[in-house]
Order: sequence, then C-alpha cells, then structure tokens
Amino acid sequence: MFKSILVVCVGNICRSPMAEGLFRAKLGGRGIDVSSAGIGALVGKEADPTAVELMEQRGIDISFHRARQLDRAQVRSSELILVMEAWHRQEIEQHFPMARGRVYTLGHWEQFDIPDPYRKPREAFELALKAIEQGVEAWMERL
Repeated sequence: MFKSILVVCVGNICRSPMAEGLFRAKLGGRGIDVSSAGIGALVGKEADPTAVELMEQRGIDISFHRARQLDRAQVRSSELILVMEAWHRQEIEQHFPMARGRVYTLGHWEQFDIPDPYRKPREAFELALKAIEQGVEAWMERL
C-alpha cells in the first residue's frame, strides 16, 4: 500500500492538478497523501480555468491549487510518482536517479500517454481529463 503519490506534468496547471484532484476525491479517508508538481512548473500560478471548470462539474474543487516545481524533497518523499507522458519519466529519472522504480505513466496499465491541453481549446482539456480519469481508475484498482 502506498502512503504518498506525486502526480507530475510539465507546468502543473492542467493535467497534474486534475489528476491530483481525482485521486484525492477517490482516496479520501484512506490515509494516502496526494500532491502534484511540474517538471517546468509555472510556479505559483493557479490551475488553468478550463481545468478548474471541468473539475467543478465533477464536484471537485481545484481552485486553491498553485503550481509547484518538482524538487528532490518531493521525489524522495513520494512512494509512487505518476507522470503524463513517457518522456516525463525519463526526465525525472535522469535528474533524480533515486526515483527509478517508482515512476510510471498514469496510463501505464493501458499503455497510453496523456497529451498536454495547455493553451488549446476546451476539447483538448476534455480529452485529457477523460484519459486522466481512465488512468486514475486503472491505478485505483491497484492501490
């Protein structure tokens, strides 16, 4: 059983905040800490308004989210690190070798990446969120 999950994307304002929100909602009360960060985070920025709106439609509030840069302390303290694309895993393992064996794509079980909707139309966010929901469900079966 994992006690800490870190979800990572690039800017930490679109995909990883949505995934963090979904995991928190599904894991409530199970004692698992869920957080998110970005490889190239837009530090301090709020979650993208489209992401906030789509999550609100699901009854999940991510309006409080502020982007954080991925750092060594987060990597060390996280038992499971879930990324959106295969290259994120490579990037993390290159910069933080101690993460090897704990980094997987969110779509690992069904072998898919989740494309970045940043600065794209709402439809791109909807597609990304659908893939995120699919990935979260697959991981929930194994947590």
